[in-house]
Amino acid sequence: MSQNEHSPRNGCAQQKHTTHVYPAGTLNILSREEVSRLSDATQEVGDMLRRCALAVLNSGNPGDDAEEMLSRYADFAIRVEQVNRGIRLDLDNAPGCSFVDGEMIRGIRELLSAVVRDIVYFHTEIRPNPYFDQASSEGITNTVFEIARNAHLLDTGVDPNLVVCWGGHSIPDFEYDYTKEVGYQMGLRGIDICTGCGPGAMKGPMKGATIGHAKQRTLPGRYVGITEPGIIAAESPNPIVNELVILPDIEKRLEAFVRLGHGVVVFPGGVGTAEEILFLLGVLLNPANDGQPFPLVFTGPAESADYFEEIDAFVGLTLGDQARERYRIIIDDPEAVAQEMRQGLQAVRAYRVETQDAFYYNWLLHIDDEFQRPFDPTHEAMANLPVSRDLPRHELAANLRRVFSGIVSGNVKADGIRRIREHGKFEIRGEREIMDALDRLLQRFVRQHRMKLPGETAYEPCYRIVS
Repeated sequence: MSQNEHSPRNGCAQQKHTTHVYPAGTLNILSREEVSRLSDATQEVGDMLRRCALAVLNSGNPGDDAEEMLSRYADFAIRVEQVNRGIRLDLDNAPGCSFVDGEMIRGIRELLSAVVRDIVYFHTEIRPNPYFDQASSEGITNTVFEIARNAHLLDTGVDPNLVVCWGGHSIPDFEYDYTKEVGYQMGLRGIDICTGCGPGAMKGPMKGATIGHAKQRTLPGRYVGITEPGIIAAESPNPIVNELVILPDIEKRLEAFVRLGHGVVVFPGGVGTAEEILFLLGVLLNPANDGQPFPLVFTGPAESADYFEEIDAFVGLTLGDQARERYRIIIDDPEAVAQEMRQGLQAVRAYRVETQDAFYYNWLLHIDDEFQRPFDPTHEAMANLPVSRDLPRHELAANLRRVFSGIVSGNVKADGIRRIREHGKFEIRGEREIMDALDRLLQRFVRQHRMKLPGETAYEPCYRIVS
């Protein structure tokens, strides 16, 4: 079964009129003062709000070209209007596939409400508040917590059972089917799923878990999607996501994954998946996190075994054997993956009880500010990133993470694509042996079509490696 099942065959037609939508969830009950501030804030963040709203209105549609989507719906607009009931969202020329018989699909209405809630909340309540100091590590961690709490993602009555699944949005069908089987096995064991909310390996585990949850009558299951404004247009939320949260940038998104999740399963992917792996390993290698259980499994079908061999070799070369000890590779065995996660979650629960840490937010995990500080991948910043084994291990992991983050930006983010078009390819410099290994890894991603969706034009690298 294709990962693009149930997508419109001929694209998504546009409605050439204005649609009025009343938001769902926490935006249902607002004071007049809150409505006024929310309405004012939408003027400041109008372009970001428009881009993110358009992404969720295209939920479930194939494609990872943010510029193409924005161009196709160039006359789409969203406005927040104050009415007696609170607020109303007015949509001009919205994608027609988000409606059925003139009514917006309930799930898309919820996702659209989450977009307004998170973007406006950050700009009105967090950014101006000195308590959420964006220049301090503690302030950033508090920011992630507050956004998650405002999104009602924190449940005090549930044991640790949220597993984060990472992997590519552009994967072949046999890998997609495998992610569904792993999700099914985890669902049978009462495990909830958190992903980056997009297609491919982000959708498959959720789809499989819905069946496992249904069989065990553990309903409703939680299918948490965590994204950020720069990536959501290229990875529109899949239809299974029932709890969406939008963080301000990629660094806070990554922190949200490891603060909210209790374990991670990694499927085959591309540069975005490599970025996530390096972030997590860099965090776990911090001596302050020694002894803290955090189950981490790399897995895929038998046909994808060489993918993890290459990843494992790259991690060993750059971060050493201590990093390799933090994960387990399980090939072609979904049941073993689910059992490993379940055992790991039991260890997490015991540790949280012993240390009196919250089940719903990992306060004790230490994240160095090198992994929290937003990185803007300009040509100058990319060229000046030091990449050498002479660096402390956590700094090398942080800089490698930034390298992959820059490539993601150049591949799929509107700002990154524009920079490449205007100034040419990013230059990546560093120690020769690491650059050679990086080049092999990226070339493998290109050959396996992990940089673009299969069927689209040939991939043109946005980078040049200089050793």
